[in-house]
Amino acid sequence: MSGLEKVDCVVIGAGVVGLAVARELALAGREVIVLESTELIGSETSSRNSEVIHAGIYYPKDSLKALFCVEGKKRLYQYCADHGVPHERCGKLIVATLPEQVDTLKEIQAKAAANGVGDLEMMSGNEATSLEPELNCVAALRSPSTGIIDSHGLMLAYQGDAEEHGAMIAFLSPVLGGEVSDEGIILEVGGDMPMRLLCNTVVNSAGLYAPEIAGKLANFPKEQTPTAYFAKGNYYSLLGKPPFSRLIYPVPEPGGLGVHITIDLGGQARFGPDVEWIDEIEYTVDPARSDKFYDAVRTYWPGLKDGALVPGYAGIRPKISAPGEEAADFVVQGPADHGVPGLVNLFGIESPGLTASLAIAERVREVL
Repeated sequence: MSGLEKVDCVVIGAGVVGLAVARELALAGREVIVLESTELIGSETSSRNSEVIHAGIYYPKDSLKALFCVEGKKRLYQYCADHGVPHERCGKLIVATLPEQVDTLKEIQAKAAANGVGDLEMMSGNEATSLEPELNCVAALRSPSTGIIDSHGLMLAYQGDAEEHGAMIAFLSPVLGGEVSDEGIILEVGGDMPMRLLCNTVVNSAGLYAPEIAGKLANFPKEQTPTAYFAKGNYYSLLGKPPFSRLIYPVPEPGGLGVHITIDLGGQARFGPDVEWIDEIEYTVDPARSDKFYDAVRTYWPGLKDGALVPGYAGIRPKISAPGEEAADFVVQGPADHGVPGLVNLFGIESPGLTASLAIAERVREVL
């Protein structure tokens, strides 16, 4: 084949999971190139989230989300400590504001225990408000292993590890298409220096665009490519100092975890995300949506003042289940699943993808 540059391993997407995969494969001795369509790392889902280290509470037993989150959390805390990545194990409260929600808290506690998260503590409303006096609730679950992290600092650490072991990142290098051939996987790469790469291994970690890229690979079985759905999450920032030292979550809602309060490492609070199903990727935050935020937040923080919320930012969850359907699990689709040697597709890597990133990367190496 003429005009082809032969390479060992390509990771598509320089988000937190793509960088974790590049690091894992580079540490294993592979020659890794990361193709990133934008001009910087982690510019979409990886930088447009709550920056929470999740405990592994909500996910079905034995699901990849549960397994990877619990294992990833342990590894991530250790990685942050070893690499100086800013983080804090601040804990969170999941609050019931109505008596009928208390059973939901008990179900969450049981589900967490089944996932190996046995440190959740059920609290009365009075016990919860003794920790957070501004809180309104009839009961709460305390999760001591939930934390917050500097997601950009984490991605820089992953990038540094990967590059130290020979990986390189090609920015402004979108994957336009490709082909599964007898000799390997061919990728058509755009940008200022278009190229055709013949790859031994390709890891499709393109987040929102992963199903689209898999669909552009000629000779890849189309029935193996899920439909992409986009669930936008809007965030609003709080003017002034928050009254809480822990993360505050309501009981979950369909499509997400409800409008919760997270505190960043600088001590600022943000509220969100909500769930807004969209057809096209766009990140504008409509100020009018804040009306619903006030109503949702005041169920557990009645002291929220009018005018205290300002539009912050939005992120988009890369869903592979439609609105109204049960949330799909992570998909780590390897050669044993689709029959293409050297190809791994990562589909539906939404929350808790950041927490699970090291565990996902390890699984990718194993399925290759």
